[in-house]
Amino acid sequence: MKYKRVLLKLSGEALMGDKQFGIDNNRLSQYAEDIKGIVGKGVEVAIVIGGGNIFRGLQAAEGGMDRVQGDYMGMLATVINSMALQAALEGKGVSTRLQSAIKMEAICEPFIRRRAVRHLEKGRVVIFGAGTGNPYFTTDTAASLRAVEVEADVILKGTRVDGIYTSDPEKDKHATRFDKITFSQVFDQNIKVMDMTAFTLCHENKLPIIVFDMNLPGNLMKIIDGVHVGTLVEG
Repeated sequence: MKYKRVLLKLSGEALMGDKQFGIDNNRLSQYAEDIKGIVGKGVEVAIVIGGGNIFRGLQAAEGGMDRVQGDYMGMLATVINSMALQAALEGKGVSTRLQSAIKMEAICEPFIRRRAVRHLEKGRVVIFGAGTGNPYFTTDTAASLRAVEVEADVILKGTRVDGIYTSDPEKDKHATRFDKITFSQVFDQNIKVMDMTAFTLCHENKLPIIVFDMNLPGNLMKIIDGVHVGTLVEG
């Protein structure tokens, strides 16, 4: 087993599956099954999930809405996704805890670092909702921050593509994929991996990132088993 404690970052858009909006139950079930598999091997799993399948604060701001208001709405969207993933995991017998950066006592715990670490040590999957709890920060930044706080070994960024490319592979058919890349190369070549705040936080704390295709069942287990999947960012 290559990693003992991981933070899995999932995009909200990925939850849509083939839909235009909302949550695809089949996709949700597949994610839950993959996560259950690595939990069964003794991996401690923390999760941060985006909210772009429901609401994006930045797009709302471009439409004239107040940016701060839009960002808070986006944070609430991540809580909806987190609750859906929690329900899917618990439906498969996986013990979970949902912690929110914004207090919502009726549905989740407040984020408390020591409590989160204790849950992980007890084998519970901990889902972190509501981003960082602050506007102007993305869920990528929340993932990096929480990963550093709980001392994760790696951030596993599950996306719709199978790694990091020289350009967007969905738009450029000549884009080539990196097997491995350093933080410096990403900075120098201005390659989009995460937003810069999130990426810099990982760099400063020597926290490696693996970008991989989460939609391919079994990929998550391969990474835990030490099989090279996707693109590794480190060094």
